[in-house]
Amino acid sequence: MEPPNKKIGDKDNMEKNDDIFKGCGIEIELPKEDDFLKIKETLTRIGVASKKTNTLYQSCHILHKKGRYIILHFKELFDLDGKECNISENDIGRRNMICRLLEEWGLLKIVDDLDEREDPFVPVSQINIISYKDKDKWNLSSKYNIGKHKLI
Repeated sequence: MEPPNKKIGDKDNMEKNDDIFKGCGIEIELPKEDDFLKIKETLTRIGVASKKTNTLYQSCHILHKKGRYIILHFKELFDLDGKECNISENDIGRRNMICRLLEEWGLLKIVDDLDEREDPFVPVSQINIISYKDKDKWNLSSKYNIGKHKLI
C-alpha cells in the first residue's frame, strides 16, 4: 500500500536510479505540457541534409515514458529495440548539441549534466536546421518511425 502522501507515478517520488531508458538519450523536462509537440515538430527539421536531393534526415526524437522525457539519437531507438546499433561519437555529439540548442531556445530543460557526463559535442556547423517557413521546400525524412517498432 502506498503511503498517503505519495502518488503512484509521481515523478518526484521516482528513484534517481530508475533507469527506464536503459542509459540511452538525454533526460529533459518540459516547461509546459504542450511543449512536447513543439519539440517533436522542431526535431523533424533538425538533422543532416543532402542538398543534392534537398532532403533532411532527422537526427533525434523525443520519447515519453512514465511521466519522463528524453531526447535520443535515432540510432539509440534501434538500440532500445534490441537491434544492432552502430552509434558513433559524432552521433552522440550531434544529439548533445541539438539538446543544448533546444534548451537555449527555451523549449526544454536538460536534467542530465552534460558536462559531467563528458559526452562529446559537435559544432553547430555540423547540424542543419530548416526554418519552419522553409520546411515545405525540403523532404523531411525520418530513419526511425516511433510506433512502427517495438520499444522498451
